[in-house]
Amino acid sequence: MPALKFRVLLDSIKKEEIFRDIVIDDSDNFQSLYTCIVDSFGFTDNEMASFYVSDFEWNKGDEISLMDMSFGEDDSPVEIMSKTLIRHHIESPKQRYILVHNFMDMWIFLLEMQEISSLEVTTPEVVLSVGALTDELRKTKTRENEDLQFDTEEMEKDDEFDFEDDYDEEDLGDFYNMDEFDI
Repeated sequence: MPALKFRVLLDSIKKEEIFRDIVIDDSDNFQSLYTCIVDSFGFTDNEMASFYVSDFEWNKGDEISLMDMSFGEDDSPVEIMSKTLIRHHIESPKQRYILVHNFMDMWIFLLEMQEISSLEVTTPEVVLSVGALTDELRKTKTRENEDLQFDTEEMEKDDEFDFEDDYDEEDLGDFYNMDEFDI
């Protein structure tokens, strides 16, 4: 079985060069790759995460989720990391993926396949490690996410959600009140 070498770059606001080169067997699944990535960067794997198949411009494509969160609402099947083989999503010798780890903190990793080799790999392994995830970088990420929080008190005071001007009774059609429905 061929071994795949991926460069995994941590996308950070500070634009520091922090990456890992990981070699994994092409018959392994995305969960093995995910576990190797988070371990190598010093994260735990107890957060929600998803891989996205990407094009060459880093646009998100199909999602491969850590677990099925669809609750049966959608007819399309959800791909799960533990059940999805990496080789089933290799469309190019420079295949790219985006990994989002911990949807609250939004740690984003950019993966690009570097090479395919005939090495025998039984478990994923880090073959090159550059840069470290420092406490300062973790704090910067936390501050960055705190800046995105909404001030609900400010929103409640704000009167910009006045829809009276846009209301047109003709938009209701034949609807007169909720009593028309047998609820």
